[in-house]
Amino acid sequence: MAESGHTIVLTPGDEIPDDASELDSTAPSSNSITSSIMDYRHENGRTYHKYKDGKYIFPNDERETERLDLQHEILTYTFDGKLGLAPPCREDAKVGRVLDVGTGSGVWAIEFGDLHPEAEVGSRRGPLASPSGVVSRPVPRDPKEIECAQNSEIFEVSVPPNVRFEIDDVEEEWMHSSPFDYIHSRFMNASIANWKEYIKNCYDNLAPGGYLELTENQVDPVSDDGTFPHNCAIDKYVRAIQAASEKMGRTFVDVPTLKNVMEEVGFLNVELRQYKWPMNPWPREERYRVLGLWCLENFSKALEAVCVALFTRVFNWTLVEVNVFLVDVRNDLRNPNYHAYFNIYCLVGRKPGKESVG
Repeated sequence: MAESGHTIVLTPGDEIPDDASELDSTAPSSNSITSSIMDYRHENGRTYHKYKDGKYIFPNDERETERLDLQHEILTYTFDGKLGLAPPCREDAKVGRVLDVGTGSGVWAIEFGDLHPEAEVGSRRGPLASPSGVVSRPVPRDPKEIECAQNSEIFEVSVPPNVRFEIDDVEEEWMHSSPFDYIHSRFMNASIANWKEYIKNCYDNLAPGGYLELTENQVDPVSDDGTFPHNCAIDKYVRAIQAASEKMGRTFVDVPTLKNVMEEVGFLNVELRQYKWPMNPWPREERYRVLGLWCLENFSKALEAVCVALFTRVFNWTLVEVNVFLVDVRNDLRNPNYHAYFNIYCLVGRKPGKESVG
């Protein structure tokens, strides 16, 4: 599914389901860990982190943590069952200290801690309510197992003893007792004001030979056959969140440019891989059709999560105005005639020094 030196062409299929029935039976769902260690900001029916109140525009409620768990499953499926592309993610790797930045629901850190019991996994996001205790979730990995898992008994999975969660602001000074062998960061686009400074912080907090892995999304959808029209509702939505984010000092970065930034900071052998997430199940190929089903569910839930705080705080829209605006956006999102996809990029680089970690 990765593009590295060659082009992946998605071919449109003949039929797209008209309702969400196939989504309900195919897309994974799970209940994620929650935390009550902080007061939350209640706004427009959602809750937000009160740490650095108003700085972070994404909600932290159960609806969002469930979506983040779904997004994690989609990314794991994209990576052919792997938690990442850096060498420390190999099952046979021997890993020391690991930092997960932008931990979301905490599921990546938990799964990495289970995979590598020898590792010390720290997880932080700025701001983040630290999850701890027990997580309840189904754990399907093959798309054929999804329907069965949804009907099966939900069981509890304890947070591994080698995993620790922190509340912190990654844009402030990093205070760690010792460097990390692997820093994993994903979906921080529009959460970082200065990417070069952020990547430099990662570099400075890595041990010699350690790896940084960045996985980020390109916010604007594209099509290879010209079927995605300019100035449609989704295009207006993307331009609106870009404008609002910029006013808050959080510009959406052009992800491929981060490869040069990593090299300028000092990383060696930086590799950039491209993946395509279909906007809906329009592709003909079964693998991408399944991916399109999952992505449609994820994108549909993300629309409001991404824009409500931005549009109400920056543009002074009411919640009603936001919801009216999103009607046409959701219709566009499901339109099978738009053969569009979102680019997902993964960058991996190694800090020079001793033999590489993992």
